[in-house]
Amino acid sequence: MRRLGYTRYVAQGGDVGSQVTDAMGRLSLDGLIGIHTNLLTPALGDAEALSESPPTTEEQAALDALAEFRATGVGYFIEQATRPETIGYALLDSPIALAAWMIDHDTDAYYKIAHAFVDGKPSGNLTRDNVLDNITLYWLTGTGASAARSYWEEGQENARAAGKAPTPVSIPVGFTTFPGEIWQTPRSWVEKAYPNVDIYFNEVDRGGHFAAWEEPELFSEELRAAFCPLR
Repeated sequence: MRRLGYTRYVAQGGDVGSQVTDAMGRLSLDGLIGIHTNLLTPALGDAEALSESPPTTEEQAALDALAEFRATGVGYFIEQATRPETIGYALLDSPIALAAWMIDHDTDAYYKIAHAFVDGKPSGNLTRDNVLDNITLYWLTGTGASAARSYWEEGQENARAAGKAPTPVSIPVGFTTFPGEIWQTPRSWVEKAYPNVDIYFNEVDRGGHFAAWEEPELFSEELRAAFCPLR
């Protein structure tokens, strides 16, 4: 950021980007004044530790959604984290294989994309053309296998970090819950994941796992609201 001429900046991430943003917040980077995510990375490690005992109604709903995802929705993750080159052959050999692999990520996104193609009813910015453009970008650049390999690298890093307490975040944190996300993160989880810092938290009425893509205007409004106090 210094090379670009910025002495103060913020960071935002969802999906894998939430892990990058979370890590940036824990590194105390020079000039980073705040972060915002829409997927709670610490909950992927141990959501139960973030919950009350017994869990509140909101926490139990989130725990149930996470359990459902781990039972039925992580096939792509396990494959890419353990055998990325195996699926990589198909992703580089067939555009149909690439499209099928990319579309079947999570249930909410799958049905929204299906509605765009089958029923002609896109959800926000998840239009037929935009989905095809995204798939085409991976196909023309031949990056299906290298993108899959990133999951293997993440798995190796997680194994090395197992059992080690993460460095706390000391800068303000913003979090937005989108209704179509894999699980609905309660505010209590955010506050426990990032204690002793200023928290922006909001629940919006539309958008899912790929919120920045699906609802770009609403997503931008959330970033402005979260970071406005830091200007």
